[in-house]
Amino acid sequence: MVLKDRVEELDIGITGEKITAMSLRLAGDEETRIVEAEGLAVMPGVVDIHVHFNEPGLASWEGFKSGSASLAAGGITTYVDMPLNGVPPTTRQEAWELKKKAAADQSYVDYAFWGGLVPGNRAELAPLAELGAAGFKAFMSEPGGEGDDIFARADNVTLLDGMVEIARLHRVLALHAEDEGMVAELSAKSVAEGKTEPMDYVRSRPVEAEVLAVTRALEYGQLTGCALHFVHISTREALDLIAEAKLRGQDVTSETCPHYLTLTDQDVVRLGAVAKCAPPLRSSSEQEKLWDALKSGLIDVIASDHSPCPPSMKQSDNFFEIWGGISGAQSTLLIMLEDGHLRRSIDLPLLGRVLSLQPARRLGLESKGEIAIGKDADLVLIDWEKSTTLNTDDLLYRHQQSPYVGRAFSCRITNVFCRGKRVYNSESGLSPEPMGQHIAAHAYSYSPIKTGTEETP
Repeated sequence: MVLKDRVEELDIGITGEKITAMSLRLAGDEETRIVEAEGLAVMPGVVDIHVHFNEPGLASWEGFKSGSASLAAGGITTYVDMPLNGVPPTTRQEAWELKKKAAADQSYVDYAFWGGLVPGNRAELAPLAELGAAGFKAFMSEPGGEGDDIFARADNVTLLDGMVEIARLHRVLALHAEDEGMVAELSAKSVAEGKTEPMDYVRSRPVEAEVLAVTRALEYGQLTGCALHFVHISTREALDLIAEAKLRGQDVTSETCPHYLTLTDQDVVRLGAVAKCAPPLRSSSEQEKLWDALKSGLIDVIASDHSPCPPSMKQSDNFFEIWGGISGAQSTLLIMLEDGHLRRSIDLPLLGRVLSLQPARRLGLESKGEIAIGKDADLVLIDWEKSTTLNTDDLLYRHQQSPYVGRAFSCRITNVFCRGKRVYNSESGLSPEPMGQHIAAHAYSYSPIKTGTEETP
């Protein structure tokens, strides 16, 4: 069993949906259902707090049923869906109700929702929090999109005003941190000069754009007392700024994604559109700095930023026009086990914390993220003796595209349980019907998990 601070050989007793016993040897009666896991590792179900399932309105990109099916197969038992790309985006109560209706009885695993912070919706934040929003998301660069009802960039006034309200509501603000002024100018210059290849796009969103945005947001957070969570951080310099803010007493956390740890800017050239994202993939040297940061405890959360779209939106001779987003959620756990644990000897408890416990705690999902008595029985069984290769046909996304196709893994997910119910088996597949439930988040007080096992930064 992979616990938060150690690996221990144990039996787990489950009553209903909860873990109710943990002991070296448990004995049941004749009615006890036994799942034999000798020789396997049991991880806590992954809590992915950064996915885009695009309902209501854009289920043709990815809906709750197909998206959650891919998560279940990948060992993710709880997810938090982002507010943009739906029609309408989740920035007001009416949109929330539409999203909740779209998800009802469609999800294979448990879920919560982010609300959105956009210009002019401060008055909507309190109703969204009352409905159970896990937190709020804002963009410091243009997220893209067309039409009247889009998820707009939060300007400086919107950020400051929103942070004051979000602090009052005891919620967290998640930020896409890239400086719009720098990105817009570099992008326009590159396109005007006819430089529209993959590496031209990468160069238009440099490390400095992320660092500049993180610096400004930290200043606003310190001024307002708002809890901050920086999504998909791609650079060590930004992580160091966040770490320094923590030392000053700020309530702030960082997130990175498997693609920043396993793909580089050269993969953007090699793979093309399926590897386009924002911030872009970085150099191999920057990637190694991220791995060092993970080992040192500077990264709080690993999430997928699963951002799918129809294949037609990945086709253009101008790389700037291609939809930016990586479909990868189904592979998150296997990638971290393969590249993190098996190749780089990162301890399983550390991976369990950044994949499960810390994201759950960050958003107040109190029953999730840990193998412990009283927690939901969200468990993933790993067989170290069975290797697998990810093929296109294995993908359960609505559109079978991913930069990880063809990647070999030295282990396999054999069973996944959500609240004690088996939602995936490697032989028989998904459970017959979706059984996931909506989780309403509550106000919380977050403190980083200290185990004494991290290296000194």
